[in-house]
Amino acid sequence: MFCPETGSVEDNQAAFESKLCFREIPAKTRLDCVAPVRGYPAGMPVKPLSEIVPVLQVAIGPVILISGVGLLLLTMTNRLGRTIDRARSLVQELREGREHDRAQVLAQVAIIYRRAKMIRLTIVLAALSVLMASVLIISLFMTALFRWEDGLAISIIFIICMGSLIASLVTFIYDIHLSLVALKLELKPVKPDLG
Repeated sequence: MFCPETGSVEDNQAAFESKLCFREIPAKTRLDCVAPVRGYPAGMPVKPLSEIVPVLQVAIGPVILISGVGLLLLTMTNRLGRTIDRARSLVQELREGREHDRAQVLAQVAIIYRRAKMIRLTIVLAALSVLMASVLIISLFMTALFRWEDGLAISIIFIICMGSLIASLVTFIYDIHLSLVALKLELKPVKPDLG
């Protein structure tokens, strides 16, 4: 590895091979090349805290996003559980053999099955959003540690994160619509003029 301060390749190579960091390089130039700090592997860049703090500040946004989407996932999994419970109760009604309600119950079962599939898609998209936010946080730290300045990759990760969150919310809204359709079917025998 080349050190710009000493202009030497061999000195660094010997330090790397012996795992004894920088015996040959003067102490004042050690931080400018590669990590001389005890406990760090040779070649590991050391960043001062003043360079890491801005990255922590930028990473707060995705961390908050993860918390918010986590609560949304909790809501979605609760809805999925209730949908599955309702489907099981409707199947039980079908098994009990009430023939006069059979067509209505079958229509509700079809809607509930569509809802369950939609909620599953919603959960997958929200989980993908959390995954991309996590990758974004790791990428932000990698750019700071290794001076990897690829703004396009960070932007693409963020766009995928937000896109999957938006798609998740759209499917969540559609699930709410389907639940109202199922409610309308259930209330139709009691109030036929529902619009």
